[in-house]
Amino acid sequence: MLDSATNAPSIKGLYINGQWQQTPGQFDDLNPSDGSLWARIPEGTAADTRRAIEAAQAAFPAWAGLKFQERAEFMLKAAAIIEKRAPDFIAAAQFEGGGWYGKGVYETKVMPEMLKAAAAVCYAPIGEVLPSLNGKVSTAVRSPMGVVAVISPWNMPGILATRPFSVPMAMGNTIVLKPSEETPWLGGLFFAEVMEEAGVPPGVFNVVTCSRRNVAEVGDELVDNPTVKGVAFTGSAAVGRRIAAKCGAHLKKACIELGGKDSLIVLEDANMERATSAASFGAFMHQGQICMSVEKVLVHEKVYDEFLRGFLARAAKLKTGNVADKSNVIGPLINDRQVANVKHQLDDAIAKGAKIAIGGGVSGRFVEPTIVTHVTPDMDIWRDETFGPVAVVVPFRTDDEAIAMNNDTEYGLSAGIISRDEHRAMDIAKRLETGMCHINCASINDEAHAPFGGTKASGLGRYGGRWSLEAFSETRWITLDRGQKHYPPVF
Repeated sequence: MLDSATNAPSIKGLYINGQWQQTPGQFDDLNPSDGSLWARIPEGTAADTRRAIEAAQAAFPAWAGLKFQERAEFMLKAAAIIEKRAPDFIAAAQFEGGGWYGKGVYETKVMPEMLKAAAAVCYAPIGEVLPSLNGKVSTAVRSPMGVVAVISPWNMPGILATRPFSVPMAMGNTIVLKPSEETPWLGGLFFAEVMEEAGVPPGVFNVVTCSRRNVAEVGDELVDNPTVKGVAFTGSAAVGRRIAAKCGAHLKKACIELGGKDSLIVLEDANMERATSAASFGAFMHQGQICMSVEKVLVHEKVYDEFLRGFLARAAKLKTGNVADKSNVIGPLINDRQVANVKHQLDDAIAKGAKIAIGGGVSGRFVEPTIVTHVTPDMDIWRDETFGPVAVVVPFRTDDEAIAMNNDTEYGLSAGIISRDEHRAMDIAKRLETGMCHINCASINDEAHAPFGGTKASGLGRYGGRWSLEAFSETRWITLDRGQKHYPPVF
């Protein structure tokens, strides 16, 4: 529970084999709004991580051997506990994560839904019966793999930890979770407390925290340890590439969800109220620190001026400041590195001729909601992920031009299209190089049972429902012969 005076938790230690374990070292967990100390977090090491992996492996046979409905019941218990503890999570989302109050509320609605969906997967088919040339009973069956390592990010720490561990755990795998050093409680230790309260057996769910100083050794242990059979990573493209390469070298399964440079395409027949609201939510929710954030708004030239007026009006209403004040929708960026990246992109764009239509102010970790026009492809802000409250607005003439502008990036995560003509929008959606596309909605969408993931540099594999089942299980061919297959007489 959080202390009502400080909004900080009592940190119990690493969570390994159902026990809270203290470490010799700790690191500071800071409030990004004001830089104050929020909590002291255990400094885990590679040795701690090995112990967690060993505990998970020891717990695997019994957990996988449970009746499927028993595992489903644990997931439902965890969902209920998160619903009960929503006020704790929301406060931490503000003071550890730097998020607006409403963002914390949103996560506490989605996490239980994901756990409920994972429980439902327990009741789904796990294979199929195949025809057989020899009259066998021939089956293809999905089985849990063993230990799954989950490396989760800081931006949506609740959702982006729950999504990768929920279905793999429900199907019978065991988990070692390493949250980001920026949000170690929200993305890790909170879940350890939940699983402990739910009575999940020791070793099934483990959490190892560490600072940036130890993240390489802990991460390498999670990926390289041969006992780990699958890796779920959400984070930057640079780190994701290295993890994917390591997993490939080890012939190890991985689901890698990375960044995006996502577009909202506004056609000339768009409902402007819907278009401007989708752009505002998509670009500025959680300061644009979402992999699916709208970073490019591509607007048909016939409605460009009308759209820009409406978009500017919405941005002007958003208050920026310390999220202890619930009316401040735009909080701080998570750290100084993020601020420096955003400032670099803005400075580069302005130097090359871009115009700031609104915003552009940077004060400490606070960046005003910013809309940039007159952007050209030679600017860093055109292709590189910004991950801040910044959107570029660019006109186009034809659908082909809009498609080419959307695809002009190494990323391919999500997109949105606003149009009254659904057939035209569907034709455009089919040509976008993205893993997801949402018509008459923003690029930010997530449903627990739907396939989530990207193409190109936005990742490999898919989370959600049966797609998580496929990503974190092994397919086995098992047959039952009833004497109909005959061997050559010579044998």
